[in-house]
Order: sequence, then C-alpha cells, then structure tokens
Amino acid sequence: MSTQTTSRRPETASRQDLPLTHPTLPRSAPALAGVVSLASAALVGLLAGWGPALTTLVTVLVFAVALPLWAYVVEGSRGAIDRLATTLVWTAFGIAMLPLVTLIYTVAAKGAPVLSAEFFTFSMRNVIGAGGGIYHAIMGTLLITLVATLISVPVGIMAAIYLVEYSGQSRLARTVTFLVDVMTGIPSIVAGLFAYALFVIIFGPGVRMGFGGSIALSVLMIPIVVRSAEEMLKLVPDELREASYALGVPKWRTILKVVLPTSLAGVITGVMLAVARVAGETAPLLIIAGDTD
Repeated sequence: MSTQTTSRRPETASRQDLPLTHPTLPRSAPALAGVVSLASAALVGLLAGWGPALTTLVTVLVFAVALPLWAYVVEGSRGAIDRLATTLVWTAFGIAMLPLVTLIYTVAAKGAPVLSAEFFTFSMRNVIGAGGGIYHAIMGTLLITLVATLISVPVGIMAAIYLVEYSGQSRLARTVTFLVDVMTGIPSIVAGLFAYALFVIIFGPGVRMGFGGSIALSVLMIPIVVRSAEEMLKLVPDELREASYALGVPKWRTILKVVLPTSLAGVITGVMLAVARVAGETAPLLIIAGDTD
C-alpha cells in the first residue's frame, strides 16, 4: 500500500498584492487651488498695482501650475497630466465665452433702461431724434417671414415628396437634388439680388416692396425645407406604405394619410429651422424692400 504525498509550492516572500485603489485628490481640490491662486494673485496685484485683467491672467497661470503639481505629488504623472489637460480645456472655454458674456452684459446694461411698453407698441414713423419703438420692425419681420413661409413650405414639402415617393433614380431627381444642394450654400445677398432683378424685370427700375423680401427669403428657405422633409419622409417604414397599398389605398392617399402624418413632427422641426434661418436676415430686405413702409 503506497501513500502519495502532494507538495504545495510555498508562497514567495517577494510577492505582494497590487492595491486596488490609489491616492487621489479630494473633490474640492480644484476649488481650493482656485482660491489659493486667486488670493496669491490678488495679493501680488495689490502690491504691484495690477489691473483686473492682469490679475485674472496671473490667477489662471498659478492655477494651471499649482493644481497639476499637487496632483503629481499625490496621484502621480498620469493624474497631473489629466489635471493639466482639464485646466487647459476649461481655460480655452472661458476665453471663448468671454466675448459672448461681455456682449450680453453690454446689451443688457445699456438696453434695459430703454425697454418699456411704449418701446414695443410704437413705431418710428415721423419720429426724429429720441423716441419711438420697434413695433414696425416686429410687424415687418412677422409679415415678411409669414409670406415667405407660405411660399416655401408647400414647394419644399412637395419637392421632398417627389424625391422620396415618385422620382426613383430619374435624371430629374438627380438634377433637383443637385440644385437643392447648390441653393443651400447661396449667400443671402445673392438671394436679395435675384429677387431685385426679378422685380426690376416685371415692374421696372427702382421697385421697392416687402413682397420682394418674402421672395428673397423663400429662396433661402426652400432648400432647408426640402432637405429636412426628405430625410423625415425616408424615415417612415416601408411596411406602413405596403400595408396601405394592401388595403387598396391609392398612392396619393397613402402619402396624405399615412406618410405625412407619420413624419409630421420632423417636417415641422425642419420648417421651424428654416424660419429661424431667415428671420434675422437683413441684406436681402435692404436690397429689395429698402426703406419702404
């Protein structure tokens, strides 16, 4: 009778378990580093007579050095690099936001005292010097944009329906798609010149009318409506169309009762984007409408 002995390999003394955690800075480390940087820069700035801009710059520089250095001591090189990259990104973001914040503050500070009920309900007709309001500008924007929308939306949606539902791979469809893509990049001043030239041919030189401004804005709106509506119509599942056809519903009625209601939310979003695109345009209106009231 033999006995079998199993030998166990002894644990080596040099083997150590790797730690699952490592030292990290507290969550309040950026705030503490910012307070220390601001206090030190402000103290030096007061002694040296620096202005707010130079003091802010020195604060950012001290913060960009102090926080990564602290992280290097506690977290190591990777933590220091991460803190430095984060600091640089936030600094770039602050520099980019500075002009916008300054502009908003200037507009709010100088414009708030002027805002009143009279400012929104009176126009500039027969007003010389101070006084009047922006009622005429509000109404003109609403009317011209409304007429441009009434022109652009039917044309854009019908063009999108043709491209998605009827065209297939025809040459006309490729031509329409190419023209829509080209029109998307047309500068607004070119649209104004087109409308002015068109109305000069019809009514003669020196013509000025607000309807011409609507025509110019519709040239800018149509490609946006076509593209957005086309993409929304493509998202409608083919199973819905096939189910409608299986019930004997004609194609035009399927589009009207199934396809358009399904994609209505996206189409409305595209129309709103087109309206937002042209609502603030000035150059076409100055060319074709001028100072007509």
